[in-house]
Amino acid sequence: MSIQALREHKTELARQARELLANKGEQTWSKEDQTKFDGIMDEQERVVKQIEAHQRVMDDRAQQQFTDAEGKPKNEREDAAKKGYELFLRKSFRDMTPEEIGSVRNTMSTTTGSQGGVTVDPLVSKAFIDQMADYAGMRRVADRIVTGSGVNITYPTTDGRAEVGEIIAQNTTATASDPSFGSVTLGAYKFSSKIITIPIELLQDTTIDIVGLVNKRMRDRIGRIQNQKFTVGAGTTEPFGLVTQASVGKTGTTGQTLTIIYDDLVDLVDSIDIAYAAEGGFQWSMSQSMRKVVRKLKDTAGRPIFLPGYGSLQETLNDSMLGYEISVNNDMPVPAANAKSLSFGQHKKYLVRDAMEVTLFRFEDSAFMKLGQVGFLA
Repeated sequence: MSIQALREHKTELARQARELLANKGEQTWSKEDQTKFDGIMDEQERVVKQIEAHQRVMDDRAQQQFTDAEGKPKNEREDAAKKGYELFLRKSFRDMTPEEIGSVRNTMSTTTGSQGGVTVDPLVSKAFIDQMADYAGMRRVADRIVTGSGVNITYPTTDGRAEVGEIIAQNTTATASDPSFGSVTLGAYKFSSKIITIPIELLQDTTIDIVGLVNKRMRDRIGRIQNQKFTVGAGTTEPFGLVTQASVGKTGTTGQTLTIIYDDLVDLVDSIDIAYAAEGGFQWSMSQSMRKVVRKLKDTAGRPIFLPGYGSLQETLNDSMLGYEISVNNDMPVPAANAKSLSFGQHKKYLVRDAMEVTLFRFEDSAFMKLGQVGFLA
């Protein structure tokens, strides 16, 4: 029997089983009914095994006939993007062959080519941003949107906590109460890695992972400045930071500057409207300095309120306090007078906007060449 005939037979058996179930409905099955149904299921199982056997034979035959066929990369687009990026890092355009120049231009926009710069391919750029998310505390917890240009955009806001309904009598007109909407302007700020110098020998050594080397240095530098501004930025000429915009939920007692007590943490948790608490996703954000403080805190029964995280094959848990996860962000203010040194809430409400793609410049002028170096700026 051919594989197509077996598949048709399998379909017919399935139809027979469904028909038997439908015909009997809620009636009590007889011994004969059960035997018939079991027979159909057994036959279907045998047919399925036959189909699988046929398929394995066909797959083996196909593999033997096409052993000499050249396999394609798993992702040709991504592979070409990485090769073009690496070529740009290792060679100047004047030293590239026409084929190499074509490879770079096909995968990277050279709108700033006359200045020695290219817009990094979106595939490579995304990997760069993902690395920063692993590096920077705010990107790990915040939400993110991506825009194709850097023009200001208006983002809608609304707060319905003060809105309440009403009780009305029959045949009485309901009171109008339109929800209030506001907006916040999301600007775009240009972050720089500063110029990174790489010895020419490293660029010429093909055993060196030059992409990883340059990307890591750019990621570290841009990641640090972004995380700092996303945390404590003053706004206007830089992003508004989380700490800058967050309201104060609890202020420690006078003289309590370097420490925090259990009651302060409880008050901070309960300073948040219960309507938000029901949404979930709440967590703490603090520096390592503050984490050293809270690790030693006990509740009123003398039990530690800090639970260290652990990882296993079955489960992975992060550090937590009072039942909420802890995110460490060393740009959070350290404990001090008038400092907002501990944040609690839905940090995903903080929004990071990434505009356009990463642009990379290559510098080969005499200031670098006399030192045997090439400069890069992201």
